[in-house]
Amino acid sequence: MTALPPRQLHLNVNILHSGFVPSAWRTPEADPRAFIDVQHYIRVAQIAERGKLDAVFLADNAAIIDQIHFRPITALEPTVLLTAVAAATTHIGVIGTASTSYNEPYNIARRFASLDHVSGGRAGWNVVTTADVASARNFGLDAVPDHARRYARASEFTDVVKALWDSWEDDAFIGDKAAGRFIDPAKVHPIAHHGEFFNVQGALTLPRSPQGRPVLVQAGASADGRELASRHAEAVFSASQSLEESLAYSQALNSRAAALGRGPHAVKVLAGLTTFIGATEAQAIRRRDDFIDAIPWDYSLTRLAGTLGTTPDRLVLDQPLPEDLSVPAGGNGNHTFFAATMALARRKNLTVRQLIRELGGGGGHRIIVGTPEQIADDITHWFDTGAADGFNLMPDALPDGLSDFVDGVVPLLQRRGIFRTAYSGRTLRDHLGLPFPAGREATRRAA
Repeated sequence: MTALPPRQLHLNVNILHSGFVPSAWRTPEADPRAFIDVQHYIRVAQIAERGKLDAVFLADNAAIIDQIHFRPITALEPTVLLTAVAAATTHIGVIGTASTSYNEPYNIARRFASLDHVSGGRAGWNVVTTADVASARNFGLDAVPDHARRYARASEFTDVVKALWDSWEDDAFIGDKAAGRFIDPAKVHPIAHHGEFFNVQGALTLPRSPQGRPVLVQAGASADGRELASRHAEAVFSASQSLEESLAYSQALNSRAAALGRGPHAVKVLAGLTTFIGATEAQAIRRRDDFIDAIPWDYSLTRLAGTLGTTPDRLVLDQPLPEDLSVPAGGNGNHTFFAATMALARRKNLTVRQLIRELGGGGGHRIIVGTPEQIADDITHWFDTGAADGFNLMPDALPDGLSDFVDGVVPLLQRRGIFRTAYSGRTLRDHLGLPFPAGREATRRAA
């Protein structure tokens, strides 16, 4: 019997404009216009590729929801930007966010299939629902649709997108010059979908992509979000603040996926992780403090209040969080970051001021401050215990924070044998160890 290959760590980088920390754009080496400069994103992607990372990831918003008087915002449309990134790289995966709340399945299927063709099979779609009122108003609505209804739409939306990606059989394209046969129309199928939210005839306008389908990624800590991930996601971006939370999340998610017939380890869990790296621990702490001291307290309070669904005046810097906080918008807000932030504050009994520092200025992801060895030790521990299959990295500043990780942490992980020293394939599925998905004809024969 052939031995199974050793389990490998997965690493993505979230290109969050100038970096995770709100003050990153103010550093001497930073370009304030980086958030709309395609060359900035390309430079970060090339550093990630030098480090043999799995993918770069772009978040997205359909409205201005941050405090633009102080920090850059997510501005460029992900699939357009990632097309340029793909053209300037050769192996790194390109994962973009697109909301199921304010798009149509046909457009999203076509955009990401196109990105997969352009990139040679390196595309991934981060499936999200959208919970903020500002976005709703940009699409003609006065309020955010109900949480359960958003996720019901998202599940049907994803079903339709997958059906469109599979609407061409793998060998539908012929291209026989001598016979004058270009495509076999008998192998291009309408999907004829008629559901609660969508009526889509199909087929898609282009063949199956180089990796069969773009990789499906999702993030969500609510019950509805976990159900969506269990049914559809091949990788999940999580926001757990402790190893125990992440381990429980991973086990529950994969148990549900297995119950749905997807196998015991169908979903890769990639935990969000921000790093402040220094040659010594003291230098890393000083770097962290310099970044956070450059953030106005009113900005951080407002940001934290938004995450917690309350008003800034209820957050007193040197007191604990109020006891009566609940998921924003009566349960219709962002469950993931609310839960992660509350868990951190309660577990460590933090004041608001301490919580803001722990969150790097008010964000919701876990932070490590230390030397490359300390960070590699932490990553290795989470990986070895099964708390995470990898990490969605959010360096404090870009590109230098990622360079510090690639040059300092990655070699340590490689020497420990848990991270690749070279790419073994060309597609994002190859990097993640995911199978090529069966096409329409194979699925029909199996049925």
